[in-house]
Amino acid sequence: MYKELSKRVSKLIKSLQIKKYRKQEQLFFVEGAKNTSEILTNGYEVQLVVGTASFLKGIKDLLENHPRCEIFVADEQQLSALGTFATNNAGIAVARQNISANITLAQDEFALVLDDVRDPGNLGTIIRIADWYGIKKIIASPNTADFYNPKVLNASMGSFARVEFQYTDLVPYLQHQSLPVYGALLEGDNIYHENFDQGGFIIMGNESVGISEAVKPLISHKIHIPRVGGAESLNVAIATAVICDNIRRPR
Repeated sequence: MYKELSKRVSKLIKSLQIKKYRKQEQLFFVEGAKNTSEILTNGYEVQLVVGTASFLKGIKDLLENHPRCEIFVADEQQLSALGTFATNNAGIAVARQNISANITLAQDEFALVLDDVRDPGNLGTIIRIADWYGIKKIIASPNTADFYNPKVLNASMGSFARVEFQYTDLVPYLQHQSLPVYGALLEGDNIYHENFDQGGFIIMGNESVGISEAVKPLISHKIHIPRVGGAESLNVAIATAVICDNIRRPR
């Protein structure tokens, strides 16, 4: 039998909308059918699931793989009040955070490096793009948006569960790498002429100021998406998609 939604659980989920409490508890939540199903499928330690009776019935097999997970039943109105969605007819799951401590790359592997990408929507979209192009690792500066921000997770459309993520000071991290370091810069070489014949790190900069001055000297390959029309710039997530597409074309 499923448990009735309690004040304790409601208070916990609402608190996890705030970064301070996510960090304190080392927990986060996801909402909606897609993200709730993804988190139950991809190796996270799920603490609890709150869902409508019909949704819980539909994911019964997934829930059986998490015997320690508490399961609570709620109606759509209760779910919408708990999370950030205007409507939620499926569920919410709370899980333990799983940020990596030290990401390393194989010789033929690419990783994205995010230098102070602060907009949660952009970060979530970049995670989704990375997953689409088979890039499984993302290294981010400490000031990059919180990976477990609900806006990030929602924008990722479940891809967060398939991407390894690390926060670190980029300068010492990149100084110790032997693979090429590509940086998206206005003064870079035409990306369509670049030969991505081995793995490496792809640095994407802040939405307003680009790659920081401290990180620029560590770039071994400056790349640029040539402009044909009159737009002043590209959104960082769109630029990431263009670069990832060109990395994969020769392969």
